[in-house]
Amino acid sequence: MEYGLFGLLILALDLYAIYQTLTSPASTAAKIVWTLAILLLPVVGLIAWLIFGPRGAARTV
Repeated sequence: MEYGLFGLLILALDLYAIYQTLTSPASTAAKIVWTLAILLLPVVGLIAWLIFGPRGAARTV
């Protein structure tokens, strides 16, 4: 049962990361690369996105 909840949590966080990536001011190529990384490597891609991913306008200052 715990693994099912963990999977749902990762899915929700991945969807959030993909949404944030697609609505960011990053270039189209960067959006494609980040989206593919998150889709192909859900846990590693999410962690990489949290650390290195494109930031919104509010975070760039």
